[in-house]
Amino acid sequence: MHIVVTGGSGFLGSHLCDALIRRGDVVICVDNLSSGKLDNIADLMGHRRFRFVEADVCAGLDLPGSVDVVAHLASPASPPDYLRRPLDTLAVGSRGTENALRLAVRSRARFVLASTSEVYGDPVEHPQHESYWGNVNPIGPRSVYDEAKRYAEAVTMAYRRHHNLNTGIFRIFNTYGPRMRPDDGRVVSSFIAQALNAEPLTIYGDGTQTRSFCYVDDLVCGIIAMIDSTEAGPINIGNPEERTVGELAELILKITGSPSNLEYHPLPTDDPARRKPNITLAWEQLGWRPVVDTEDGLKRTVDFFKSRVESTRIAAAALSGG
Repeated sequence: MHIVVTGGSGFLGSHLCDALIRRGDVVICVDNLSSGKLDNIADLMGHRRFRFVEADVCAGLDLPGSVDVVAHLASPASPPDYLRRPLDTLAVGSRGTENALRLAVRSRARFVLASTSEVYGDPVEHPQHESYWGNVNPIGPRSVYDEAKRYAEAVTMAYRRHHNLNTGIFRIFNTYGPRMRPDDGRVVSSFIAQALNAEPLTIYGDGTQTRSFCYVDDLVCGIIAMIDSTEAGPINIGNPEERTVGELAELILKITGSPSNLEYHPLPTDDPARRKPNITLAWEQLGWRPVVDTEDGLKRTVDFFKSRVESTRIAAAALSGG
């Protein structure tokens, strides 16, 4: 198939491009490199079935020819990124999503939207099922990401109903793995960067808040299952194995053998207390569930960070205020 991947040079998008090329698809990777990196797709450059287009989806998607699938992953995704660029985040969730949808309409292509568990906000339902409408603060600082994705879901469903477009929505829960930026502010990358440099691991809150961590290879398998299906969704794609942030910190200290201690800071505004997906729909409709053990996935991620010593060192110093 000919597949457009917006945000294709980012952490998750680049892994998706890799997997699609491996199975024989033709991939058009679209990215404005605001948070993605060419290094992530360096091995694909020059491949006869891969093309990179540097473009901002908010300005339009004027791509020649017909495509079979539009996978819309473009968006700042880490808290420092979307808090630093709030208007860009809202724009890519609204104008960017509509431009990607228009491309799908033109080709009568399947459109799949990368949404997020953030649409559930600070949930009062646990674990979170797709039928839960969420508990989002629409005027808080995190709302620029949460509401952008909620709007993206709404406009996707409007195009499905109005244009009879083949659309699918998947909601991503916390994902980790190689190619995460050590300075992206996500808890896994921050802890690993700090541990490898013997800096204190910064825990926001008391460490009892929970997350469910899915290794990137597992998540990509879920996205491809969504691409190949006709399911409308939304469907949760994540690992239902729930851990506290404190437990994650201790596991990373164990894996790295780091002497780092733990340092506690105030919890950010609207930070969710608990996060765990119900993945019954993913299993029943897509035949998908995660298979990579968390400790094994973290070891692979630590190895990646070790291979990038200098960037990891700089990130750790910045995260710890050095």
